[in-house]
Amino acid sequence: MKPDTHETVREAMARLKTGNLQLDAILGGGFPANSINIVMGEPGSGKTILAERLVFANADPEGRAILYLTTLSEPLEKVVRYLQQFSFFDESRLGHPITYDSIGEGLVEKGIRSIVPRLKEAITADKPKIIVIDSFKAIHDLATAVPEMRQMLFEMAGLLTAYETTAFLLGEYNAAEVAHYPEFAVADAIVELNRTKTTSRDERYLRVLKLRGSSYREGLHAFRISSAGLDVSPRLISPSTPPAYRLQAERVPTGVEGLDRMLDGGLPQGRTTFLMGTTGSGKTTLALQFVLEGLRRGEKCLYVNFEENPSQLAQQIHSLGMDPRQAEAKGLQFIYRSPVELQIDSIVSEIFAIVAKGGIRRVVIDGVGDLQIAASDVERLHDYLYALAQHFAVRDAVALFTYETTYDTRRDMQTRLSALADNIIRLDIELDGRARRTIRIIKARGLEHDLEKREVQITRQGVRVT
Repeated sequence: MKPDTHETVREAMARLKTGNLQLDAILGGGFPANSINIVMGEPGSGKTILAERLVFANADPEGRAILYLTTLSEPLEKVVRYLQQFSFFDESRLGHPITYDSIGEGLVEKGIRSIVPRLKEAITADKPKIIVIDSFKAIHDLATAVPEMRQMLFEMAGLLTAYETTAFLLGEYNAAEVAHYPEFAVADAIVELNRTKTTSRDERYLRVLKLRGSSYREGLHAFRISSAGLDVSPRLISPSTPPAYRLQAERVPTGVEGLDRMLDGGLPQGRTTFLMGTTGSGKTTLALQFVLEGLRRGEKCLYVNFEENPSQLAQQIHSLGMDPRQAEAKGLQFIYRSPVELQIDSIVSEIFAIVAKGGIRRVVIDGVGDLQIAASDVERLHDYLYALAQHFAVRDAVALFTYETTYDTRRDMQTRLSALADNIIRLDIELDGRARRTIRIIKARGLEHDLEKREVQITRQGVRVT
């Protein structure tokens, strides 16, 4: 049988792993082997760390050599000294297969004409499978004319291709230079690292600008620098197959007395519900009752919180009649993040990873308002929450998002976030006459629900609808 042409081409394209599974996934499996790749970004954005993690991930003592060349940026000794602070550093790999060397002196004496002879000497002697040049932008800045730079790039590309060497050119380029500098024309892949400065922290993102002959995940992907290198949180996208919408979905009891009657039996399986309410209206208590009811029914649950720390939540769980340790033993998983250090990409990726493992039947995110405040891009948050809701639906998990509102009902309902929900439940504290708590089903897609506003009491057993 004649092999499928597409499959043959795909199998022939070998990949170079980066040492980071998430970055490999963004790149469609890694950088193409025997290619020329540019990693660009401002100083301190993480270019050198990305390259060094890749170098050590591909260092095989029995395999081909790897050459890391510094130019006129940081001294070679400083590069190696800082490298030793990372957990992936392995001293036994230095010398062979990994060799660090400087080509700065040749550049000072002969300019960019020294590059190709130096590379040819190294390639014919050691036949390295990877060459890193850090910083290549320094070489560009030494070029006296564009034709000189183009000639050098032409010779270098031919040399690297002939010896099946994968090159990584690191540089402090900016976005405007991509369209004008000749090195970007010969590059097979371009990865940009950038850093957005906020009042309380820096947010780092990477983006694949080009990956010749390969698919990749577009958009901004958050990352942070740790002792392991780059911890990447790929941008969450909706599942390729949307969930089948079932009007008669199985009902899930909420554990709240009286609420299931208002919902004609409970919340539909695989749907998303927004629980909106003012401060003190009972959102967190109701959300905890919802997951505890799931535990009593043998269901695994995930509770994500940004305000009450684990000790406070444990106290509330205990007051609702279940020992916190027993709750965890039954399958309750907690994620707590302080709103001060909240980074939406990493928390969404963590939620997705837990749910993707399977088995989670109920998810609570308490509260979405904290995510909205932390998000530097509200549209990005909306897209993330929509994708999360779709993934929950595919896995038949019931999701409950809490959202703190004001006393202006009309303004609250204008938020785009409410459009993500199949169901919207609103809790309120009414202060006219006597203070009382109320609940109302604003929206319940496909459900014959109670339209009346009902009074709510919060007792030692939790929220109940009277």
